[in-house]
Amino acid sequence: MPRESGSVSTSIVDIARRPTRVAAVALLDSANLPTGDLTDEHLEHFFFLGPRSAPFGLVGLEICGTDALLRSLVVAPEYRVSGSGSALVACAEDYARMHGIGSIYLLTTTAEEFFAHRGFGRIKHGEAPDSIRSTREYSGICPATSALMVKHL
Repeated sequence: MPRESGSVSTSIVDIARRPTRVAAVALLDSANLPTGDLTDEHLEHFFFLGPRSAPFGLVGLEICGTDALLRSLVVAPEYRVSGSGSALVACAEDYARMHGIGSIYLLTTTAEEFFAHRGFGRIKHGEAPDSIRSTREYSGICPATSALMVKHL
């Protein structure tokens, strides 16, 4: 679980909080993930692996009342299958629980199987709460063909 000081020790690596915007955008762009709506406010709930100026892994939460939208999990190709993605998701889930979040939603076009193995289940788009549907990622950035998934904490 991330400490306010900025990092958390895991069996894999240290996960830190609040990446720089430049570094987060660069990593997300390298994976062709959306960055157009990313604000400094969003980065308050983002976590990263690696150097602050050049992270190799990143995940974020967009807090929507008692729900959250998991945003843009990305791990650089050379660090995949190391457990980094799983560690980042677990960190985001711990953080969400700590902040009273009851459910985490996500949209994906490429990682449905990865998230299913971590307890997320696919749901119909109409089943998303209004708080999630009103996010820019849900309402316009992600394609309508994206899988909508949820994990109740």
